[in-house]
Amino acid sequence: MKSLIPVVMSGIIAVYALVVAVLIAGDMRPPPGTHYSLFTGFMHLACGLSVGLTGLAAGYAIGIVGDMGVRSYMQQSRIFVGMVLILIFGEVLGLYGYRPVFSNSNLHC
Repeated sequence: MKSLIPVVMSGIIAVYALVVAVLIAGDMRPPPGTHYSLFTGFMHLACGLSVGLTGLAAGYAIGIVGDMGVRSYMQQSRIFVGMVLILIFGEVLGLYGYRPVFSNSNLHC
């Protein structure tokens, strides 16, 4: 059961991307209601790329740590706490993608 922790943590990164996709889709309105400017389009592109690339880095880190951590856990059970701590540090990489999204309150993404 403890071997499933890296799988669950990698699924959390997908939720980050889903939240940003919902925020971007909620900001898009039909053309008669509002004008979708070029600036807004590039801002949404930057938000998506920011969350996507940091999610890719976090997923890669969690994959490497999870693979070696689970293999090491089968040989030595004391490694579990260290593995979880390093997985949390890898998960934080995905949160750094949210910083540009919510850094300026008047730019809604």
